[in-house]
Amino acid sequence: MMRQILKWINERWPLETVIRATLEEEIVGGSRYAYTLGSALFIVFVLQAASGVLQLFFYVPTVDHAYDSISFLRTRVPFGWLIHGLHYWGGNIMIVLVAMHMARVFIWGAYKTPRELTWLMGVTLLLTTMVFSFTGAPLHWDQRGYWAGEVGTSIAGTAPVVGDLMKRFLRGGEEMGQLTLSRFFAVHTMLLPAALVTLFGIHITAMRRFGSVGPWDEAKRRTSGPFWPDQVYKDAVSGTLVLFLLISLSVFLPPAYSGPADVLDTSYIPKPGWNFLFLYQALKYFQGVLEPVGTVGVPTVLVLLMIALPFVDRTPQRDPFKRPVAMFCGLLFAGAVVGLTIIGYLSPGVAEAPIVSSGNASDQAKQTAVTAADRQGDARKGSEVFKSSGCSGCHRAGGEGGTIGPELSGKTLSGRDRQWLTDQIRNPRSHFPNTIMPPYTGLSGQEASDLVDYLLSLAGASSGSSARTPSQAPREAQPAKSMAIESRDTQFIRERQPGPAAYVIGSADHGEELFKKNCSSCHGAGGTGNVRNPGSDEGTVPPLHPIDRELYSADAQQFAENIDKYVQHGSTPAGSNPALSMPAFGDTNSLTQQELAGLEAYVLRLNGVERGQLVNPGMTPRKFFVLAAVLYAVLFLVQGGLRFRKNIP
Repeated sequence: MMRQILKWINERWPLETVIRATLEEEIVGGSRYAYTLGSALFIVFVLQAASGVLQLFFYVPTVDHAYDSISFLRTRVPFGWLIHGLHYWGGNIMIVLVAMHMARVFIWGAYKTPRELTWLMGVTLLLTTMVFSFTGAPLHWDQRGYWAGEVGTSIAGTAPVVGDLMKRFLRGGEEMGQLTLSRFFAVHTMLLPAALVTLFGIHITAMRRFGSVGPWDEAKRRTSGPFWPDQVYKDAVSGTLVLFLLISLSVFLPPAYSGPADVLDTSYIPKPGWNFLFLYQALKYFQGVLEPVGTVGVPTVLVLLMIALPFVDRTPQRDPFKRPVAMFCGLLFAGAVVGLTIIGYLSPGVAEAPIVSSGNASDQAKQTAVTAADRQGDARKGSEVFKSSGCSGCHRAGGEGGTIGPELSGKTLSGRDRQWLTDQIRNPRSHFPNTIMPPYTGLSGQEASDLVDYLLSLAGASSGSSARTPSQAPREAQPAKSMAIESRDTQFIRERQPGPAAYVIGSADHGEELFKKNCSSCHGAGGTGNVRNPGSDEGTVPPLHPIDRELYSADAQQFAENIDKYVQHGSTPAGSNPALSMPAFGDTNSLTQQELAGLEAYVLRLNGVERGQLVNPGMTPRKFFVLAAVLYAVLFLVQGGLRFRKNIP
């Protein structure tokens, strides 16, 4: 039957001729595993294309749904975790394989005449793979991907003359947004795959035109071996090992959740992907007027050096031990890239300058804030300042005002002293990095002092009050208690609906940093509690590690919904007059919903529940790994036995 089909095809299309031309080749020096990198690279590319197409069935390329659609694929689609993991790690491995393949070609001297075009296609393949990585990261529209796109397009914008045009073209405007995502999606899924297939074709054709360069040892070059089946077998072994590596990485090192993109989150410190860390680190050495040298000059020089290599090194000698200058330069080049990558990985990220809506808090303004904190004011005049400065547009006080910000009363201002209130007026981001409240640097020192006295009067404190802030609350050790966050308004909280953060998979790693800044002063380091809360019935703030069993759930979604109500709406502990209350982080917009999702993911992790819990995995990752490992072991034993019987080396 199969012969009849093949015969029918051959009568209409030269199938046998194509196969013969592809497989019938004598390899100088015989087959080697060193020659399998190119084939492994092609196999990974095919895997990338297949997994990418499968992801397109679920991916929604909009800023509102991109992150959630990928999260849905990873947690609720059978084997979606595997599809996404293979694509993620395949993109990383592809870059490694291209670099290793080019290093092998360099060491073997396979770029020399008449193989210059093969080398140039290899350089172009490396650059295209890097662009693949760059355009793929923002498609997630998560924190890591968003800032990778933001930083990358900003770097493009530093190019002389055409920089601003390039940046606006890539972004589709001045800022990152839907047009940016649409353009990166089109480039990543349509233009680059077509370009890469074309480059593969040209590269393979150029390589087959002159055949394998073979070993540099003349004695070894006198022998040869067939491409089929010897080299094909080695290619298959390497390809399957790479596939098994990708499966292992997908199972044991799944891509981390970095949370949805949040431009207001100034606490997030962005760093590029590992493959761009060398450039990221190099840019740190070029500041001010030298910035274009780092952003444009360095990468341009690196690319030109690779392009010029076959035209500069024109000697026929290919033995690396007889090419000391070329090998030293190559080692220096590779060492610089690897060294900068390691330094960039170990170095701290560079935070973006905070964006404020009403000017920056200058040193003069900071000094004014200190003066205002030490000056006594007039609460009655402060009431007028509260209205005239626009505070009443957002905050409600005495039954009047807006509802955008928290109502100012004894409940919300409890524990706030003069210095804290002064800092909040002058530089609110010092307390809440992502607050929408602008800094009121235009108020005079006396006006700020009057306003502080008015706020203290609302809190029921005298102008000379030195009440402790939550972060200053005494922390004498108390017996740890695992209790519910019971409060006067517990029933009210339970009736409230969870906010948007409860339905988003946040980043537990980033949530840990947010917890340290916003929550540890009350809940203790790592949520272990033991922080005193005078006036409450329990006497301490409830621990979050372990959290009360009434809030805990093994189901990640239910767990997030349980704690989100408190994080969104706040809560007051039961007691006569508790010093500390749970702030309404969501209702007051003091933290964004994306940040709250990260906080909740961290609390879940503290209690042994991963926010990105697999709901419908198809097969659990570890079981799949065991199955794959057994299958690979059987296949290698079978092929090993067959080759042993046939006495094939």
